[in-house]
Amino acid sequence: MTGWQTLFYKEVLRFWRVGFQTVAAPVLTAMMYLLIFGHVMEGHVKVYDTISYTSFLIPGLVMMSVLQNAFANSSSSLIQSKIMGNLVFLLLTPLSHRSWFVAYVGSSLVRGLVVGVGVLLVAVWFAPLSFAQPLWIVAFAAMGAALMGALGLIAGLWAEKFDQLAAFQNFIIMPMTFLSGVFYSIQSLPPVWQTVSHFNPFFYMIDGFRFGFFGVSDVSPWLSLGIVGSALAVASLLAMHLLRTGYKIRT
Repeated sequence: MTGWQTLFYKEVLRFWRVGFQTVAAPVLTAMMYLLIFGHVMEGHVKVYDTISYTSFLIPGLVMMSVLQNAFANSSSSLIQSKIMGNLVFLLLTPLSHRSWFVAYVGSSLVRGLVVGVGVLLVAVWFAPLSFAQPLWIVAFAAMGAALMGALGLIAGLWAEKFDQLAAFQNFIIMPMTFLSGVFYSIQSLPPVWQTVSHFNPFFYMIDGFRFGFFGVSDVSPWLSLGIVGSALAVASLLAMHLLRTGYKIRT
């Protein structure tokens, strides 16, 4: 294998060998959300005319799992390597910054999609789902996972200890994910909060992904695709710049 393939293989094995923690646990967490919110809100909330609340909730939970696990994969790998001191072995290799980027973001994409598929396979037993536009599902899942993998790479490079990484995740990633329309349609919000939601790029990932299942969405899927694609490009360029300059990994 070439250098980037070897690093990619190593990163995939890293999370796969502890799959009970990195794959099974997120699936169980998503199912708990589904059982609680689906049971409590079903019959009380009507989002779209022909779609039950539980069916509406499932794509949001799938995408939320994809995003959170893609971010966790690249960020946790880098911070662990920095703290344990084994990052120096990668720095000794002739790998380019592009190889690092492809390997870390690629493995994050794999983990995010594996967890997302696991959540989907379990969730379909709770409510019927349609797959109106499957290409949109694949596109937003892949782009969302890649974007979060790039953001995780940036966070892992920036953080010097686990506390800093936890702060990044708890105060930025988690609030933006939960306020992205996973559990509700933004049309149910007051006008002011609808406007605020449109500044959250996570909303466009969730809304576009949900469009692939039902063929309806709060905003145009093409608008969502453009915004998510632009965010992915910006995050990727920033991550590769930090890798190229050796930000906080070279002395």
